[in-house]
Amino acid sequence: MTDACGKVLVLGADGFIGRHLAFGLRDAGWDVLASARRPERLERMGFNTLKADLTSAEAQTQDYWRDKLEDVTHVVNAAGVLHASDTTYKAVHVDAPNALYAAMKTVRGILISAVGIDEADTAFARYRRDGEQAAEAHGMTILRAGLVLADTSYGGSSLARSLAALPVATPVVGNGMQTFNPIHASDLSLVVDHMLRGSHGPGPHEIGGPETVTQRDMIAAMRQWLGLRPTLVLPLPMAVARMMGRLGDAMRWGPISATSVAQLSSGVVAQTGEAIANLPNAPRGFSQFLFARPAGTQDLWHARLYLFRPLVRVVLGVLWLVSGVLGLVLPSESFLPLVQNATLPDGLLIALARLGGLVDLAIAAALFRGWRPKLIAGLQAAMVLSYTVAFTALASVLWLLPLGGLLKNLPILALIAVMAILEDER
Repeated sequence: MTDACGKVLVLGADGFIGRHLAFGLRDAGWDVLASARRPERLERMGFNTLKADLTSAEAQTQDYWRDKLEDVTHVVNAAGVLHASDTTYKAVHVDAPNALYAAMKTVRGILISAVGIDEADTAFARYRRDGEQAAEAHGMTILRAGLVLADTSYGGSSLARSLAALPVATPVVGNGMQTFNPIHASDLSLVVDHMLRGSHGPGPHEIGGPETVTQRDMIAAMRQWLGLRPTLVLPLPMAVARMMGRLGDAMRWGPISATSVAQLSSGVVAQTGEAIANLPNAPRGFSQFLFARPAGTQDLWHARLYLFRPLVRVVLGVLWLVSGVLGLVLPSESFLPLVQNATLPDGLLIALARLGGLVDLAIAAALFRGWRPKLIAGLQAAMVLSYTVAFTALASVLWLLPLGGLLKNLPILALIAVMAILEDER
């Protein structure tokens, strides 16, 4: 092994694992070029960045990458999607990386893959296997990581913390006895640094932590770390868990997905092989790194608020759905008296009510589908403000109605703002 470092391109550097690798490799002395679809925050964090959308047609050609790889000596491919269309899976896991490898003069680097994909029959696993074959054909080393946790959390690790923070009972998938050997993301970055500097063969090599825990014990330990009292364990029958996973896919609830349920139902245990067994810095066990720092207020807030993200979206979706239906079917004599002092003709007011109903239904559909939630949050705020200004001008007495009237728009605006905050995970 040599101490010499070079310039490493980190693909998928804005993901949960990718960010930790970018920071860890930079701390280890590498010149990191951080690549992501939206690299603006990475740039503000002090990285040289490369904006690359792997789903674009141009990113799946060698010409796209050739002039972007000047002085790049190594590549770490941490790009991946957990649930997507076949087209997106293929572009991110296979076609774009394959074009990148082919464009490099000398391919030296690591593909971060996942444990358990040999046995799984999900789209994620199939395209991961195809991505491994492409990487191996170009001489890349394949590193299959088990469950990766960190001081921060994202996706599945955020979901685990949120389950640990529930007040009455702690849900587990199945009987909760599935086993995991988590590795800390900073320890994973040390492994990647070690492998980049040496030669470990193509792999695949698996990497996990030295401590094996059950799903029940892992979530209970997280609850203990958060400083919360123990609760009863609530086993979720697999049929219920799978139904929730399918619903999560349909509504784009992030880690609540069929793929996540499948992984939790089988467990994730990485079998570290001889090629990377003798590391200069051995990974820490789960209990060791979990309790290495105290949980802060931000950890508890995030854990308790995480499941409010889909809940807020559903609540707002129901609000817009009902508002839209009422706007379309409510008889005009039910609402015209409320604005009887208005100077606008009744026909125009009725037309505006029907048009508003259609817009409300479109917003509800976007919320239930999870379509561009941050954009929809802005649209909701604009609509509520428009309604508030318009009805204030037409009938200011609506502010004085006994049950709130226009006054209710203020907490609704606050809830929309909370949604916009919760939807920004990066």
